[in-house]
Amino acid sequence: MGRTHPPTRDEIPSLESFGIELHPDTPRYVQDVQLLADSLGGNGLKDVFANWIVFAAAFSACMGGLLFGFDQGILSIVYTMPQFLQTFPEIDGNNPGAGLKKGVMTGLLELGAFIGALQSGFLADRYSRKKTIAIGSVWFIVGSVLQASASSYAQLTIGRFIGGIGIGVLSSTAPMYISEISPPNVRGAFLVLEGASIVIGIVIMFYITYGTRYIESTWCFRLPFTIQIVPCAALLIGLYLLPYSPRWQVQVGRDADALHSLARLRNLPLTDPRLQAEWIMVRADAIEAREVIVKKHPSLQDGSFGSELKLEVASWVDMFGPGILRKTMIGVMLMVFQQFQGINALIYYSPTLFQQLGLDTQMQIDMSGVLNIIQMIGTCSAFFFLDKVGRKPPLIVGSIGNTCSHFIVAGLIGKYNGQWNDHPQAAWAGVGFIFAFMFFFGIGWSPVPWAMPAEVHSSSRRAKGVAITTCCNWFFNFIIGLITPPMIEGIGFGTFIFFGAFSILSLIWTIFFCPETKGKTLEEMDAVFHTQAAHDELEAKHEIVSYICRQAAGSTAATDEKASDKINPESWVERA
Repeated sequence: MGRTHPPTRDEIPSLESFGIELHPDTPRYVQDVQLLADSLGGNGLKDVFANWIVFAAAFSACMGGLLFGFDQGILSIVYTMPQFLQTFPEIDGNNPGAGLKKGVMTGLLELGAFIGALQSGFLADRYSRKKTIAIGSVWFIVGSVLQASASSYAQLTIGRFIGGIGIGVLSSTAPMYISEISPPNVRGAFLVLEGASIVIGIVIMFYITYGTRYIESTWCFRLPFTIQIVPCAALLIGLYLLPYSPRWQVQVGRDADALHSLARLRNLPLTDPRLQAEWIMVRADAIEAREVIVKKHPSLQDGSFGSELKLEVASWVDMFGPGILRKTMIGVMLMVFQQFQGINALIYYSPTLFQQLGLDTQMQIDMSGVLNIIQMIGTCSAFFFLDKVGRKPPLIVGSIGNTCSHFIVAGLIGKYNGQWNDHPQAAWAGVGFIFAFMFFFGIGWSPVPWAMPAEVHSSSRRAKGVAITTCCNWFFNFIIGLITPPMIEGIGFGTFIFFGAFSILSLIWTIFFCPETKGKTLEEMDAVFHTQAAHDELEAKHEIVSYICRQAAGSTAATDEKASDKINPESWVERA
């Protein structure tokens, strides 16, 4: 049986064993990561779609977020459809216990997504990123079929839970896969697209469902559930055209396959120094990451399924150990405040919330559509200033705007509830501040919680750190989906006070506990968290790369010195 993990330093195969002769310029690209990225192209939108593989990668990267957005866009309207409420009377507001059952139906998708995100790391490492995306797609399609054909509340909720597992797997695995196969010059663009795909999906499916609500039969809600299968099925069919992740291939000991996958992805010959440099760095990253795991868990390295499962659990537990816990909690707290400021409560239940402001049914739906568009505008506008102003200022501005909006809306509902016909200006002022909340949320708390966790963790811990953040998003999303309908029924305008209180807490936490990651190297983040993990990993990768290059250049002392001089560890820093 062949090796299923990266080699130790003593076992690193030479380039000659792969039939590769080191190009004289390769060490120069290894030395300067930015030079390598610039040599592969620009970082504009046109570069993201420069070839069909990158385009397909962008499509799959957006899929998890897009499908979640589809679900949110559907639910905000189907809850107002008479045909839907007649088919599932358990969630009709006129029946006792409907609020809780509506929350359960809504939240089970997020609970399924939480479970899907938990298992995605193990599946992606064992079966490849590509096959795991296929697994997630199958889960989602099965869930969507059950929802589209549902004739009972039980079938509908089971379908949502199963579909949620697929969304969780896709939302965790697809970005990992894309970041590993995309050129370094456009990796950041995919991070932006992943976050934006959620709000884009909401808007697209909202207006599709807006149109289907005029269908008199139950197809008014079955058709949207069916339509969301189409992009997922297209992904499943087209997935076989995409290559495996070179980083995963190196991780399981398939270095030669990784080289050929990179050559296909970059459309470069094996002799190109840029291709060789990227391949060497991918190998060094994998070797160094395994060294961290072996050092931490030497007794779980026999390669058996049981050991791999224990190692997976242990590596998750490590994220809450000394030196890493504070970094992990950054992602956790970002998702706590993202969800408990009420964003998905407004998206899922916006017609119900607008009803509290005295709007009629048609206006509730129309304003819900405008609400989604405003969030999309806010989120997309963050693309243009997030890298200029940093991460904390948008969070602070967002928290202030969200706090003011929530408390003003709560005050208006508390004072004028039941008197909206006599005070239409107050009702529209409430609508305006709900719109203001969506915009302020979009510029800060929508994109930053997805970006920052990847920027605080060292490379060997980054995948798990991002996965924990994703799991927390789905878990807290589940809680919000579950508690919001009973809160609206029970405490009315107090729902906005609840979300406003968390907005205040988010402001305090951001000012005093949230680090600024813009422009900081991973070593500089070590100083913020009083650790030296990134520094140690940087030195280890430098040593491994130097060894690989010396192998190719020759073993004489003079050549060793020449090759070593070309590799400067300072060039390996990663900036956010």
